[in-house]
Amino acid sequence: MPSERRSWVPLLAVCSGYFMVILDVTVINVAVPVIGRELSASLTGIQWITDGYTLVLAGFLLTGGALGDRLGNRRVFCAGVALFTVASAACALAPGTAFLVVARLVEGLGAALIVPGSLALLQQSYPERAARARAFGLWGAMAGIAASAGPLLGGLLVSTAGWRWVFLINLPVGAACLTLTLRHVSRSPRRADRALDVPAQIAVVAAVALLTAALNEAGRRGWSDPAVLAGLGLAVLSAAAFALRERLARTPALPLALLRSRALGGGAAIGLLFNFGFYGMVFTASLEFQHQRGYSALGTGLALFPAVAMTMFASVLSGRLSRRTGDRPLVISGMLLAALGLAGWAAAGADPAYAALVLPMMAAGFGTSFALTGSTATVMGAAPPAYAGAASALFNTTRQIGSATGVALGGSLLASAATYGSGIRTSMLIGAAAYLAAALLARWCVPARAERSTPA
Repeated sequence: MPSERRSWVPLLAVCSGYFMVILDVTVINVAVPVIGRELSASLTGIQWITDGYTLVLAGFLLTGGALGDRLGNRRVFCAGVALFTVASAACALAPGTAFLVVARLVEGLGAALIVPGSLALLQQSYPERAARARAFGLWGAMAGIAASAGPLLGGLLVSTAGWRWVFLINLPVGAACLTLTLRHVSRSPRRADRALDVPAQIAVVAAVALLTAALNEAGRRGWSDPAVLAGLGLAVLSAAAFALRERLARTPALPLALLRSRALGGGAAIGLLFNFGFYGMVFTASLEFQHQRGYSALGTGLALFPAVAMTMFASVLSGRLSRRTGDRPLVISGMLLAALGLAGWAAAGADPAYAALVLPMMAAGFGTSFALTGSTATVMGAAPPAYAGAASALFNTTRQIGSATGVALGGSLLASAATYGSGIRTSMLIGAAAYLAAALLARWCVPARAERSTPA
């Protein structure tokens, strides 16, 4: 029994780091109005406090994955945790807006080093397929729990201890994560032959950052705004430059042959689609509860709790079932259930009672988390060990893009719809369509149980 308990310590270490990263995406939304008042921040400053972290996180994920593969994933993961924790302390002590914005950017850089290494370290720590499936399931649950619990925790901290505790809470978590990782997670191999292709990294950072920034602005300005269109166009050009560089590079950061893999490329696309559906739902639901129903930030967090509560249960269950069924049935059924949930919200009417929305939210939360384990295993199983960090980075980058797109489209639909209720219903129907597309894609790219093989 003691050895069995020790075997789960790496999971605790890795998931605590990942939890911090995702929590800081949403917990700031409740605190930023108070921060703006106390620091006399402009609207632009408030936007950078909120979005700067996400931009750097999304933009540098592939760089973090490449560094992990070259220098060792444990080394880069620990460096990311240390940087994230120090930056969180700086955020908490910020005397003004400019200082806080810079600290948030550094925090995002630390997060970009943490996320790719988290999956690579789980794959390294749990080579046996059943244990790895459970670990991936709990890792995925952290995202849903942290993202949805952010408003609730933020509301509690801001209303009791003050906004600086939104960042100070990361200090003990970061210290515990670093200690557990150094003591209980094995060193990762270093691959000095994997050169860091700087031009390719610059191109991908530009592509993802420009795309994320354009999507964030689309929700505020509209899709036809010149700045949004310019950002999208430059993002496409940067992506084309990355693809060209990878084709010509002697040691590419992410070989194009891997991207052409049905399992890896398709699994990453599924991640984009279900993040689009889930985070679009969370965003539009938050606006519905606060702006239309008059809920407080804390009340909104409690209203979203049914979706959060399902994530942990679904991840644990899918991790256990995957040993018997394989990943494909779980991913397909999870996506279909989530699609049914969002379609049920859309069918509930223009101004449904909250009780009518509980089951749709539970279905979306359960289905997304139920499918995440299998899609994660599909992506990581398709990559050779030498590219575990890069595969993890690709998967999480596409998920970040899906989240940003879902939020941006949801904001645009609410702003342009004739009524708030019609905008919500349209957003939910589009989210349901994304889930259905993910289910169809899973039928094609997620291996059946008989086709699965454990990576060396």
